[in-house]
Amino acid sequence: MTDTTPIDRYPTGRYPATGGSRRTWLWALVAVGLVVGVVGAFLLYQKFGTPEIESDVVTYTVVDDSTVQVQFTVTRKDPSQAAVCIIRSRSKDGSETGRREVLIPSSESGTLLMDAPVVTSQRPGMADMYGCSFDVPEYLRAH
Repeated sequence: MTDTTPIDRYPTGRYPATGGSRRTWLWALVAVGLVVGVVGAFLLYQKFGTPEIESDVVTYTVVDDSTVQVQFTVTRKDPSQAAVCIIRSRSKDGSETGRREVLIPSSESGTLLMDAPVVTSQRPGMADMYGCSFDVPEYLRAH
């Protein structure tokens, strides 16, 4: 055993000072992390939080054993841009029995009320929206 004291084992010039500077760096790192997190959350909300196009089925009516009439709304942030919506019919067991792409023309209004029939392979039980997009296929575009 040696006669060294704790003061001899830990010379002051060998190790950095404790306290203030390390704590300051920690708080600065936490602050930068919070700022980056808030900015990141804001950007993600702008991109994914508010959709460019929304749609919803208002009502549907079973016309006969092979047709359902669907009334739906489409709301776009940019109504001057044409869109396409896919509506579909399902049988009572839930299987898809028909689908249709509907061109949503450009307009002055942000929200449009549309009406379209869907031809089905079986008696329809219900109708719903598959979704909408601004990627309008060429065959739907007016020439």
